[in-house]
Amino acid sequence: MAAGAVLWSMAGVVTRHVTAAGGFEIAFWRSLCCALFILGVLIVQDGRGAWTRIARLDPLGWLSGCMMAAMFTSFMLALSRTTTANVLIVNGLVPLVSALVGRAALGIPVARHTWLAIALAFGGVAWMFGSGALLAPGALAGVSIAFVIPIAWAINVAAVKRAGHAVDLMPAILVGGGLSAAACLPFALPFAATAADVGLLALLGCLQLGLPFILVIAATRRLSPSEVGLLGLIETVLGPLWAWLGAGEIPAPSTLAGGAVVVAALVFNALWSARPWRGGPAWSAQRRA
Repeated sequence: MAAGAVLWSMAGVVTRHVTAAGGFEIAFWRSLCCALFILGVLIVQDGRGAWTRIARLDPLGWLSGCMMAAMFTSFMLALSRTTTANVLIVNGLVPLVSALVGRAALGIPVARHTWLAIALAFGGVAWMFGSGALLAPGALAGVSIAFVIPIAWAINVAAVKRAGHAVDLMPAILVGGGLSAAACLPFALPFAATAADVGLLALLGCLQLGLPFILVIAATRRLSPSEVGLLGLIETVLGPLWAWLGAGEIPAPSTLAGGAVVVAALVFNALWSARPWRGGPAWSAQRRA
């Protein structure tokens, strides 16, 4: 899980070294290479059975793929319009937005400590909005696009919970990459990326998107949701650091302050949820799942 989060965190710094491609072309090449990488892994794993595994993907799997396509596309479009820190802070809201969507769609109660974490986290985001940090050209649009990520993932989680069965995530990721590439292609033409740009975006698609998903899928079978949430924050913390060290992208002080509030809220929620006296048996069942 930690390795997957570290690889995820490289998106910003690598994207900043793309010289000619625009947002839609960046999303196209990254999603296409991710889909091809996942297809190759499926073929290595299952041989000819890979095609059967893909064909068996049910409507819920296709819905999951559509939500992933929305995430893949919006992440790169947001990253092309605002800072890495802004995008990753919004991206980090996934657990809290999932709790809200679960409450609205499925009637799942939201614990009091999670309500407090939600208030703190969105207070941190409001701090970013109200401080002038988003007045740079395109920054507000970038952050607004980034909100598609936690909303799409929350819909994905709620749909799986309602159906009551797991999704075969490998084919779903393949579908997500393919749909994202297909949706971006008309807006990516004519291609402007240099050969170096395509190489960087292929690296992103394979090692920053495809491989981390494989690692995280394996990790979530062995970790509790709280452990996954805490380790996932590695991306939120390291992503802006890599962009600063590797591309000279310095977050605004208000972004750092608001982001610190968001990260603190997420850590508080995860640690409180993991307390053994709050439901050890449920945690154990999740760990065995």
